[in-house]
Amino acid sequence: MNKQEKKQVIDQLTEQFNQYNFFYFADDSSLNAESTSKLRRMCFDKGIPYKVAKNSLIKKALEASNKDASELYGSLKGASAVLFSETSNGPAKLIKEYRKDGERPILKSAFVDAEIYIGDNQLKALVALKSRNELIGDVIGLLQSPIKRVLGGLMAKAEKEGVVENA
Repeated sequence: MNKQEKKQVIDQLTEQFNQYNFFYFADDSSLNAESTSKLRRMCFDKGIPYKVAKNSLIKKALEASNKDASELYGSLKGASAVLFSETSNGPAKLIKEYRKDGERPILKSAFVDAEIYIGDNQLKALVALKSRNELIGDVIGLLQSPIKRVLGGLMAKAEKEGVVENA
């Protein structure tokens, strides 16, 4: 790989690090071509960009990005794949689902909205994270509950007093 190709990879990765607030580093070594193809297909189907690059190029791209992810540098050893996502738990769920058939890929680290998770033992916690839309749904549900109770009470009182006919 010549300097121009390396610069192109760094620029592309930097752009993606700046674009996504959620990215995971995984070790996909020892996966054969068929397994790697299956993993890439799953990533594509779920809208999770999957990139493999040299650790030195990934580190340079992280340094050039607008993310403070220096704590992740220690996890950039051995084979590294980067999974980018629009949701906090998308790659974690994908890795968990894929690992039903084996023990790879192994989660090395994750960057989730400026929070750093290091080690495969963090996978369970990352799967349990709620996405932004799930959190918004929970908040809306919590806000609607008291309003529904108040309206229900008012309607019951109005029906009891004969103000409103039962529909």
